Amino acid sequence: MPDNFSTTVLIDLYEGLTAESPTGEVIPGVAESWTIDPSGTEYTFHLRTDARWSNGKPVRAQDFISAWRREVDPKFGSPTADVLRLVANAADILAGQKPPAALGVSAASDSTLVVKLDRPASFFPQILARPAMFPIYSEASATTHQPAGWVSNGPYTLTAWQPVTQIELAANPYYWDRAHVHVANVTYHFIPNDTSQYAGYRAGQIDLTDLVPANALATLRQERPSELVISPYLGTAYYGVNLAQKALLDVSLRQSLAMAIDRKRLVDSLGFGQVGAYSFVPPGTVNYSPQYWDWKGLSDQERLATAKRLYSKAGYSSTKPLKLRVLFNANEVIQRTAIQIAAMWKEALGIEVELTAEEFRVFLQSRHDTSRWDLARLAWTADFNDASTFLDVLRAHSPNNDMSYANPVFDAGLDNAAAMTDASQRREALQSAERVMLDDYSIIPLYYFVSKRLVKPYVHGVVPNPLNHLPSKLLTLDP
Repeated sequence: MPDNFSTTVLIDLYEGLTAESPTGEVIPGVAESWTIDPSGTEYTFHLRTDARWSNGKPVRAQDFISAWRREVDPKFGSPTADVLRLVANAADILAGQKPPAALGVSAASDSTLVVKLDRPASFFPQILARPAMFPIYSEASATTHQPAGWVSNGPYTLTAWQPVTQIELAANPYYWDRAHVHVANVTYHFIPNDTSQYAGYRAGQIDLTDLVPANALATLRQERPSELVISPYLGTAYYGVNLAQKALLDVSLRQSLAMAIDRKRLVDSLGFGQVGAYSFVPPGTVNYSPQYWDWKGLSDQERLATAKRLYSKAGYSSTKPLKLRVLFNANEVIQRTAIQIAAMWKEALGIEVELTAEEFRVFLQSRHDTSRWDLARLAWTADFNDASTFLDVLRAHSPNNDMSYANPVFDAGLDNAAAMTDASQRREALQSAERVMLDDYSIIPLYYFVSKRLVKPYVHGVVPNPLNHLPSKLLTLDP
């Protein structure tokens, strides 16, 4: 899954068969219309005749076929390839059992794309708006970062790329909906630190941030309340439990770790309106009721008493404490969260915790090395508004399953849900699968995300989005 920054840039540069409305609903993109056969497994998309690449050439059905085959080709090792698993033969291609050319997609003409699915999926049009489903003009254009060779089909095109510094975009003069693109030039600055973003915002160097430092919140609420935009979106922060570590194979121990965390105290200290998480799938997911741990409603006294009993049952005590290594990416809020949770575990159970913070790119590699950590602070944000985008992360063979979690009952539940056409039956199957996973305590959900932005008064069009997407196409500036 691309990080949210990358997704935002890609949505500016490209457009899929479908797109998102400002509030996250599916709307036509390159495809002006589509039909679905009675089985729900064959989609026929009719492309706009005025859809153009940034070099002026037409966007063709074949451009989607090339891109999707490339995405599922194992030799490219795409971390987002799973999003295509619904398409006929994709699973076999990803497993190396069939060639990419076997993917269930074909061009009836340059402007007609036919997609066959392995099973019905009412959310398939949502998936088509994701970066993994975007078309490519050519193999060369898909691998270059140089503006001279760049070809894209979205509202913007690349004009400059300065690694680790910034990306500059300009409105695409050939974009079919260019009349509704109001900001001519966009510059994205690589500033992963919230304090630095805030400094740039105050200095007038940045018009819109995607981070806000917690220590500035009180001042902002008092001095610039209209410029502070906070809203919930579909994302969950959690600790992944390394099940390859022998000490953590005891489910009683894992449950004690989850129960010893005071989520109310944690989110109150973060101060942005986050909500403590007792499930992986967050509230607000369509056609779904979050499945919480049954101890969610216990008093603090009851919760801690149970945590201590389970900890003792697992063979640990104040004289024989558990020792844990917690890995996380270097970030002020994430580090503060880790310190607080370590203190809660020490206070309630006597656990000794070693904290390791790593620069984000280093962390992305380390999280896959299970010899280096016992728990890792991870997060998942929805690729599309459906429970499966969260639960599929924990499938036994998911590339995002760093915990080595494998439960055939859980996987079978997801498979059963995927084959169902009745929405209520599918919902219950997914909910049942999440309950199985939660009872295994392979992850420890911490809190659900909220987006935090500072927006200059002359910037308009920033609205809450369940996927935390904010395409530049939606923005306008005062004259």
